[in-house]
Amino acid sequence: MSKLKGKVAIVTGASKGIGAGIAKQLASDGASVIVNYASDKTGAEKTVAEIVKAGGKATAVGASVSEASGIESLFTQAKKAYGTVDILVNNAGVYKFAPLEAVTADDIDYMYNTNVKGLLLTSKAAAAQFSATGGSIINIGSVASEQTPPASSIYSSTKGAVDTITRVLAKELGPKKIRVNSVNPGPVVTEGFKSAGIEGSDFEKQMVTGTPLGRIGQPEDIGTVVSFLASDDAQWITGSLLQAAGGLR
Repeated sequence: MSKLKGKVAIVTGASKGIGAGIAKQLASDGASVIVNYASDKTGAEKTVAEIVKAGGKATAVGASVSEASGIESLFTQAKKAYGTVDILVNNAGVYKFAPLEAVTADDIDYMYNTNVKGLLLTSKAAAAQFSATGGSIINIGSVASEQTPPASSIYSSTKGAVDTITRVLAKELGPKKIRVNSVNPGPVVTEGFKSAGIEGSDFEKQMVTGTPLGRIGQPEDIGTVVSFLASDDAQWITGSLLQAAGGLR
């Protein structure tokens, strides 16, 4: 398919997991992709290699979106590589779960700096670079913003902020022909999912039981939804929070 042919996409936090799945899908659909990473250069280069091997175009760019200087560097390098930006996927995100009595100021800064501040400043940079024909910003939220599980006060609140920011920016940037939407995944099998010991656990079984479609998500399940929102097929969609969680609520 080539519904994104001629488009340039930045995917933050794309060295592995959901971000890598999104980058591969966008490239498969014709976009040239900036595979952003904060620290996992090896993972990002692997993602790029897989895209190129499949006939796509991609470039790895190291930059932390939790810092304004990193965001500036990311967009400078993207422009140098492909000349323009049409699509931004705010996928970079961090998480840590703890009950209220264990919450620290550092935990709050850690998650908000990337999940909220980074998302806002990256969106600001993208909106400034999009052409007069507009662009598409796709945020990666989470069903946690509605599920609000115990021990997730910081993480769930950051994703609640993403929901709100998505709707605000859709109204604010609509006159500039910039669409802003959010994809809110449920549990997805990623490296983190496995390293946390969730795969094969009773917790995984519980989540599967609560999911009407009867399985845990895969990165490609999110990638196809993001690619749809980035394409002209979704030209009349903005300000939407699209749950991609197999029906899990």
